[in-house]
Amino acid sequence: MTSSIPAPLGLLGGTFDPVHLGHLRLAIELRETLDLAEVRLLPSAQTHLRDVARASAAQRETMLEATLADCVDAGLGLDRRELTRGGVSYTFDTLEAVRNELGVRPLCFLVGVDAWNALPQWHRWRELLDLAHFVIASRPGVTLVRHAETETAWTADPAALRRRPAGHVLACAIPLLPISSTDIRARVAAGRCIDGLVSPAVAAFIARARLYGAG
Repeated sequence: MTSSIPAPLGLLGGTFDPVHLGHLRLAIELRETLDLAEVRLLPSAQTHLRDVARASAAQRETMLEATLADCVDAGLGLDRRELTRGGVSYTFDTLEAVRNELGVRPLCFLVGVDAWNALPQWHRWRELLDLAHFVIASRPGVTLVRHAETETAWTADPAALRRRPAGHVLACAIPLLPISSTDIRARVAAGRCIDGLVSPAVAAFIARARLYGAG
């Protein structure tokens, strides 16, 4: 990396409905593996590819703030721009806005393998690599699709992400915790304990706000 190019910034998007410890570990593992300056969690207001979130934008923001307050030294942050903007959240709009702010600083957009495989369904997806690198958290048992339009962008060298602002695709074998927001919501609705799946502050907020059928 040349001295004129700052360390890369990572963005991890999602509905975070609710945010759980699997989200945090994924962000931390990717930050450490790729030596990113910071990973910002990017909650969507509403995505056009998923169902509407059960918790409101304000409630999800509160849970994210509470979770991040418990890991202040982990190099994680919160990007509220999609919640503030409201409406349907398109990745292209967000990455374009972040790119305009960062200048030549490398930007890594972190996605799971399922999201990457569905890339052709995304809004203006062919233009996304002009704005950021894509880092895919692969996992055993799920085949990683190499979209023909992205074939020349692939790299196996994490250092390549530090040499240019955008344009590469890198797959990382990251140990993922087997936790899902869907399962957590189902456990809450069934009156089951969610300790160890979310931070204590998030568990307390879910109970207090009676989210997902709690109480």
